[in-house]
Amino acid sequence: MAKQKNIVELEDVVVKFVGDSGDGMQLTGTLFSDTAALAGNDLATFPDFPAEIRAPQNTVAGVSGFQVHLGQRKIFTSGDLCDVLVAMNPASLKANLKWAKPGATIIVDESAFEEKFIEKAGYKTNPLEDGSLNNYHMIKAPISVLTKEALANVEIDKKMAEKTKNMFVLGMMYFLFQRNLDKTLDFILKKFQNKPEVVQANQVALKAGYNYAETVEAIVSTIKVGAAPMQKGRYRSITGNIATAWGLLAASERSGRPLFLGSYPITPATEILMELSRHKSLGAKVFQAEDEIAGICSAIGASFSGSMAVTTTSGPGLSLKSEAMGLAVITELPLVIVNVQRAGPSTGMPTKSEQSDLFQALFGRNGEAPMIVIAASSPANCFHYAYMAAKLSMEHMTPVILLTDGHMGFGSELLKIPKVAEMPAINPPLAKPRDPDFKPYRRDAETLARKWAIPGTEGLRHRIGGLEKTNIDGNVSTDPLNHELMVNIREDKVMRVANYIPEQEVMGDDSGDLLVVGWGGTEGMLKSAVGQMQKAGHKVSLAQFNYIMPLPKNTAEVFSRFKRIIVCELNKGQFVNYLRMTLPEFKYLQHNKVQGLPFHVTELTQVFIKLLEEK
Repeated sequence: MAKQKNIVELEDVVVKFVGDSGDGMQLTGTLFSDTAALAGNDLATFPDFPAEIRAPQNTVAGVSGFQVHLGQRKIFTSGDLCDVLVAMNPASLKANLKWAKPGATIIVDESAFEEKFIEKAGYKTNPLEDGSLNNYHMIKAPISVLTKEALANVEIDKKMAEKTKNMFVLGMMYFLFQRNLDKTLDFILKKFQNKPEVVQANQVALKAGYNYAETVEAIVSTIKVGAAPMQKGRYRSITGNIATAWGLLAASERSGRPLFLGSYPITPATEILMELSRHKSLGAKVFQAEDEIAGICSAIGASFSGSMAVTTTSGPGLSLKSEAMGLAVITELPLVIVNVQRAGPSTGMPTKSEQSDLFQALFGRNGEAPMIVIAASSPANCFHYAYMAAKLSMEHMTPVILLTDGHMGFGSELLKIPKVAEMPAINPPLAKPRDPDFKPYRRDAETLARKWAIPGTEGLRHRIGGLEKTNIDGNVSTDPLNHELMVNIREDKVMRVANYIPEQEVMGDDSGDLLVVGWGGTEGMLKSAVGQMQKAGHKVSLAQFNYIMPLPKNTAEVFSRFKRIIVCELNKGQFVNYLRMTLPEFKYLQHNKVQGLPFHVTELTQVFIKLLEEK
C-alpha cells in the first residue's frame, strides 16, 4: 500500500517541461496547462522551441521547452525561475538548470543519462552522480525503461512505445499536483480515435506514470494550488494567435463585412492563417498566397471589393509588404496588417520573441505614409486589439498595423469569452447607391474618412490606384499643392484617431517618484515588477501603451506628474526614441533587453530599486 504523501499548499507554481524536440514537450505542457485551467487555476504559458524542423538529438541546440505559471491568484507572467523542472535528457537539463530555483524539484529520465548522451550535452561527468545537483530535490526515475515495461502487453512497435514516455511523465505530474486523469484520457481517445493501439499505449503510459509517482519514495509530498477567484463566465485557455483570429472573426460579424485573409505562412504568425481557415462556416475566406507580396495585394483587392481585409506576417514578411502598405495608404482602404514579431534582423531567431519591429511599423514605407499602429499586450487581449484594429481601420478608412509577438502568439492564458453583441459597434462608412453627392474623396468632417464605395454599386464609379488623386473628385493629379494637401489630410486623419481611443491609464498613483513605461507584450512582467515595488512602499507606477500611433491624448499629462520616467522594452530602444521624437520635453531613461527572451520580474525590480536609490 502506498504511503500517504504530505500536501504542500502553494499560491502559485512555475513548472517547466524540457526535452528533445521530438519528446512531445509542447503537447505535454499544453495538456498540463489545460488540466490546470479546468481545475480553476489562472495561468500563463511560454513555449520555447528550436527553429530547426529536426534539430540534432541530445544536443543543447535541439532542446524544446514549455513553461507554465499557474496559481490561485491572477497570473500575469509565465514566471521567472521554475519550482518544478522536468528534464527528459542530459541536454535539456544542461540548458535549463539555470532557470530552476534553488531547492526546486527536478524530475529526470534517469535512463536517458547514458555516457554518450552526457558527453554530447557538454558534461564532463554525470550530473546525477557528481553532487552538482545536491541543492535540488531530485526525483530520478528510469522513465523510458518504465514506459516500455508498462507497454509490454500492448501491441505497438518500440519506436511508438518510446514516444509515449511524455505521457508517463505527465501522469507523474498529475499525481504530484493532485490532478484528475479523465480529461486527458478523453483527449487521447479523440485525438487518436482511428488508431486504437495508439490510444491504448498513451492511456496505459499516463496511468502507469501516475501509479509510479504514487508509490515512489522520492516523492514525499504533493502540491496543491487552489482555484483562482474569477468573474462568472465561460473561459478558455487560448494562445495569442488563436485569440487574434477570433477577434478578427468577431469584428467581421459585428461590422457585417465578410472576412478575407491573404497571407503567406511564416513563423510565428502561421497559426492565425490556420485558425481562420477552419471557420469557413462563419464566412471567412482564406487565401494562402505564393509569397508575402501576393498576400497583402490580394487583401488590398478584397478591401476594394468590400471585404474586411487582413494580412498576417512577421518581421521579414512585413519588410516585403512595405510597398503594398503604401498602396493601401494612398488608396485609403481599410486593411489590418498583423505582425507577430520575432528576433531579427533578417531570418534572425525565428522562434524567439522581441519587440523588434516598432520602427518598421511606424516608418517602414516610402513617401509620407502614416498608419495607425496598436499593440496587444497579452495572449488573451490579442482578441480585443485584433477587434479594435479592424474597427479603427474600417471606420477611419486607413490601414492599421497590429503588433503582437512570438511570446504572446505561442503563449496562452485564460480568456473570458465575450459576447459579440456586447462588443463596441463597428460602423463602416459605406457609400449609398445612386448618391447624387458621391465623390470618392469627399470626407467626414470629424474623422476625415472617405466613403467606402463597393465596386458594382450603381453610381459609385471612381478611379483608384497608387497615383496621387485630387481631393474630393479623385482624379489623377501631379499638382504639387494638391499632393501636399493630400499628404497632410492622410496624416491628419491618422492623428484624429486619438479622439476615438481611450486615454492612457496608469497602474498605481497618478504621480510619484518613478513612472515605468512599457508597450505591448511586456505588460505582464512590468505589472508584476511594479506591483512588487508598490507593496514594498515605493512610489512607482506603470503606464503600459497599447495605442502607439497616435499616442493617447493625455500622454504628456501623465508623464508630467512623475519625477523620472524609465522606458522598458525588448529591443535597443525603439519606443523610447519614438517618445523622444514625439514628446521631447521629457527626459527618458531606458532599460533594454535583446536576447529573444522576456524580462524577468527580478531583473526589473533590481533596476527600479537601483534607480530609486540614486540621488
